[in-house]
Amino acid sequence: MKDELDYCRQVISVVESEPRISEIPSVKEKLNVLKEVVEDYTEQLHYSTDPDARVGHKDADSSFFGYKTHLAMSDERVITAAVVTTGEKSDGKYLGELIEKTLATGMEIDTVIGDTAYSEKENILLTKENKLELVSKLHPNVTHGLRTKEDEFQFNKDAGMYVCKAGHMAIHKQHDERRGQGKNARIKYFFDTAKCKICPFSEGCYKEGARTKSYSITLKSTEHIDQEAFQNTERFKALAKTRYKIEAKNSELKHAHGYEKSIGAGLFGMQIQGATTIFAVNLKRIIKLLNEKG
Repeated sequence: MKDELDYCRQVISVVESEPRISEIPSVKEKLNVLKEVVEDYTEQLHYSTDPDARVGHKDADSSFFGYKTHLAMSDERVITAAVVTTGEKSDGKYLGELIEKTLATGMEIDTVIGDTAYSEKENILLTKENKLELVSKLHPNVTHGLRTKEDEFQFNKDAGMYVCKAGHMAIHKQHDERRGQGKNARIKYFFDTAKCKICPFSEGCYKEGARTKSYSITLKSTEHIDQEAFQNTERFKALAKTRYKIEAKNSELKHAHGYEKSIGAGLFGMQIQGATTIFAVNLKRIIKLLNEKG
């Protein structure tokens, strides 16, 4: 199967490299069919080789098949907590667990710095309850949304789209004002029904024969006033600039220690790989800090 898929990809590449041929209507039609077949079989092959892995997205145009590692790190660039999940999971859902794990190490926390994925309402309430500053810029689609099935559809901050539990990203969205209905505006996210038809999680999610599959959030314009005021302060802006440290640490894990690729299969295997890699990276950092003090 892999050999056949590789051959099909080569055919697609060769044909697309010749615009005079690829733009012929009859050729273009067959080429699109071949692309769809390759995409469908590639996804099915992924599910069969690693049942735990899922499709994740960094933006609307790129995806990966595998896992995510959600990290917490101190100002000294020592990783204090980590949660390994399947690739489609939203970063913001694991802030509470990261804080809890960090506190369990004996660390003291007064400020939490993260990207827009961490600015959802639950995290704002969580940090307020624990008397922590949350330096995370609001995103209206995340923080103002009133929605159901939050565990099945999660927001991808980089692409600005929702992703279903199978890792499929919405292909477009539509703003619905619902004027004259006495209801708040909402945003509807539409998914590719061709993928829904072959999805292993379609039962209870996609109705067979349906022409569309959508997911909606209701916007709340009056929420998060305090957080919005805080993010406009100079203190917020200064603290937000230090977030690059976590990106640098992610790069170190992936490129210097081989963490960009799973060496085993299954979520447990990825958790073991994560634990050993983070241990090694932390040990190197601690030794460097001790040498600097000495």
